[in-house]
Amino acid sequence: MEKGNHESRNFILVGFTTDPTMQLVLFVVFLGVYSLTVVGNTTLIVLICNDSRLHTPMYFFIGNLSFLDLWYSSVYTPKILMTCISEDKSISFAGCVCQFFFSAGLAYSECYLLAAMAYDRYAAISNPLLYAQSVSRTLCICLVTYSYTGGFVNAIILTSNTFTLDFCGDNVIDDFFCDVPPLVKLACDVKESYQAVLYFLLASNVITPTTLILASYLFIIAAILRIRSAQGRRKAFSTCSSHLLSVTLYYGSILYIYSRPSSNYSLERDKMVSTFYTVLFPMLNPIIYSLRNKDVKEALKKLFRLTHVEV
Repeated sequence: MEKGNHESRNFILVGFTTDPTMQLVLFVVFLGVYSLTVVGNTTLIVLICNDSRLHTPMYFFIGNLSFLDLWYSSVYTPKILMTCISEDKSISFAGCVCQFFFSAGLAYSECYLLAAMAYDRYAAISNPLLYAQSVSRTLCICLVTYSYTGGFVNAIILTSNTFTLDFCGDNVIDDFFCDVPPLVKLACDVKESYQAVLYFLLASNVITPTTLILASYLFIIAAILRIRSAQGRRKAFSTCSSHLLSVTLYYGSILYIYSRPSSNYSLERDKMVSTFYTVLFPMLNPIIYSLRNKDVKEALKKLFRLTHVEV
């Protein structure tokens, strides 16, 4: 791709493989994963909205997390499915910008939301009697609003800086979506100022929420240790185990890809990691938050009973 005049050019998404048989296999796999993602997250949102027992701060955050995951997966998977069955692997410059912007905004928003959920778990465990007062509905709405606002404001910064780079030579993106590492590989010259922007965004959107989450869990551990009975400690820990698992999986993959300098990017290896947090993780979250959750199971049984009666 020549320098300048980016808007008139298309990018070519290499995807995972050029083998037609493997592309068909991947199409079936990704279609199955996306279907489970849509069904799982939509069902969880419906349960939280319809069942009064789930009208608590914790489920308010989980519902917003499901909404983010549903939207997040939809940014990538439809295009992946198209590239698997179509000979046309191209994505327009405008399409690449939109995909990049929404993927960054949703990813950053999820980082902030997971930090808010950590505070929610701390408030629930440290002082359960005052939980409703300390995590009021107004506070919940403010935290979610700040999560979205912070995520998309930073996405504007990242997108504007990335797509003002000079792309030259080949227009082939060795990945399945428009992301920082493959686009940096296409840039003629990545200035230190751009690398500084990446580290600033990493610090503000990943490192800072991670620090807040770690601080919350230090207070959570201290609160759990003050509980005298072993059964009480196990019950307290079980209330935050799902969130802890989500944080570990999500932040682990994000930090692995974006905390390294551009010279250390390995696109083939990063494809597998990015597939996890963009496609698989949104499918896993409904399972993580409902598999061991009695309230969600009861709400699901109630929904099935009502559906059966109506039929």
